[in-house]
Amino acid sequence: MFRPAYLGLGREELRARVERAVAALAECRACPRDCRINRLENRWSACKTGHYALVGSYFPHFGEEDCLRGWNGSGTVFFSHCNLRCVFCQNYDISQAIKPGAAPQGEPPVRIASMMLELQAMGCHNINFVTPEHVVPQVIEAIYVAVEGGLSLPIVYNTSAYDSLESLELMDGIVDIYMPDFKLWSAERSRNYLKAADYPEVARATIREMHRQVGPLVIGGDGLARKGLLIRHLAMPGCRDETRSILQWIADELGPDTYVNLMDQYYPAGKVGDGRYAEIDRRLDSREYLEALEIACSLGLRRTDRRMPNPKLRRRLQWA
Repeated sequence: MFRPAYLGLGREELRARVERAVAALAECRACPRDCRINRLENRWSACKTGHYALVGSYFPHFGEEDCLRGWNGSGTVFFSHCNLRCVFCQNYDISQAIKPGAAPQGEPPVRIASMMLELQAMGCHNINFVTPEHVVPQVIEAIYVAVEGGLSLPIVYNTSAYDSLESLELMDGIVDIYMPDFKLWSAERSRNYLKAADYPEVARATIREMHRQVGPLVIGGDGLARKGLLIRHLAMPGCRDETRSILQWIADELGPDTYVNLMDQYYPAGKVGDGRYAEIDRRLDSREYLEALEIACSLGLRRTDRRMPNPKLRRRLQWA
């Protein structure tokens, strides 16, 4: 029977992680921005998040990969704000849209824990933290509370890959499934589109560490992911060279058994339509996406995501 990683840590070790993580908020280095601000005093900087994490929404998500959504959905907790400034962000309303000077409000750990337990009671197959890079201490604290309340689902860490190694060290043995999105390879495009020129370097280091912790993705006989690494890459218009470089690195560094979801759902969003990013102000065409798939195949990546909904989910959709 599957047992989530955090249950193997033991209560005392998990509590020690909480203490270390929360104490670090006094001089915050939770992400590569390294702001060193005292978030325990509810101050905030790049991530616009003070002491408590802000939750945009939580619900059973049926749009994730088949191995995560299964037939009852992935128990997704969307955190508000972000440590990146992707100009094409498709969740711009919760990642970047905040009034200047607005005092950040948030949810205490007991409230986030109750969300997790509610999703578990609804039959979700996992707890899926989306955009947790800037709230790792708060996530660990909430997991500790939820475990005390009976949490027993695998943890999915759904990230942009702009994480700090210090945060990933704290998550080692807590996260079951890492799901980083490797966005861009070049510093120039990262500076322009993500407002973080160091993104590629950080992403390579963090994805290596995630792979070290959990290894390749393991999927059970029921089609559900148990543990491991699942890498997402959003193919973007005119960025074939970025895709090739990223996929080449994955094949060379992590191996052909790495599970990769090449996503085709790019569309102009966020700030793309303001005239400064005309080269990506269009949808991805089918030819570009097919080229991305061909690149993956030519590099020997044999585990690219294909949608084959679980039969239980198909029946559920038919009944709806």
